[in-house]
Amino acid sequence: MKRTNLDVSNVVIMGKAGAFRDETLPLFDRSDEARAALVPAGRLPSYIKDHRARLRSRFMDGGAAAMPDYELLELVLFRSIPRKDVKPLARRLMDTFGDFNRVITAPVERLLQVKGIGEAVIIDLKVLEAAAHRMARARIIQRHLLSSWDALLDYCHTTMSHSEVEQFRVLFLDRKNVLIADEEQARGTVDHVPVYPREVAKRALEINASAVILVHNHPSGDPTPSESDIKMTASVGTALAALGITLHDHLIIGKSSELSFRSYGYL
Repeated sequence: MKRTNLDVSNVVIMGKAGAFRDETLPLFDRSDEARAALVPAGRLPSYIKDHRARLRSRFMDGGAAAMPDYELLELVLFRSIPRKDVKPLARRLMDTFGDFNRVITAPVERLLQVKGIGEAVIIDLKVLEAAAHRMARARIIQRHLLSSWDALLDYCHTTMSHSEVEQFRVLFLDRKNVLIADEEQARGTVDHVPVYPREVAKRALEINASAVILVHNHPSGDPTPSESDIKMTASVGTALAALGITLHDHLIIGKSSELSFRSYGYL
């Protein structure tokens, strides 16, 4: 067996049945996870309790603006993992996905690849994501959409800008340009999503929509339309026009910006 230069000590830990067992741990390992592993279930050492109390106090005093992304993520993980220091996990998540938004919107399959992630964390992160979508959607549903344009863009970025695959949504408006339905029509790959103009027109007729706004995202982050985007938009516009339905715009959502076909002269 290969020997290492790391000194070890035997640490005595109480087992579930009350018996003692020896665990070999690095003598000089002062990582948060190693220290947390020595804490009996149901108890936290003072350094973790104090850290959690400080973060909660700062959040209550200054809100999210007073905290970097990884600390805000820690606050979420406190509930998911109540008996362990979650700072290392928060750091791993940030290193893997880049920022708070990308963490909570990451696909479950990718989250599960991060060491320390289990069902409790997945559920809490996805509840947060769903809440963010609901709150953004509440600002536009049953509202005059053309006069709530900033809220519409916020909603589109919240729901689509961090997706790793292309999504195609259709916003259906009534005669007063009030949003009556918001539906995902298709989901594709990292650079393609199938769109069927007849299906868009058919659905608009079914719900008695008078106008439509198309929205899709570019996972690459660049909202510049492709030739296929331009051709597809023209095809949808033709199908809708034949039914007397207006195509107001087509929005392409990037990571931090968007492109309006109407504003850029594509419509």
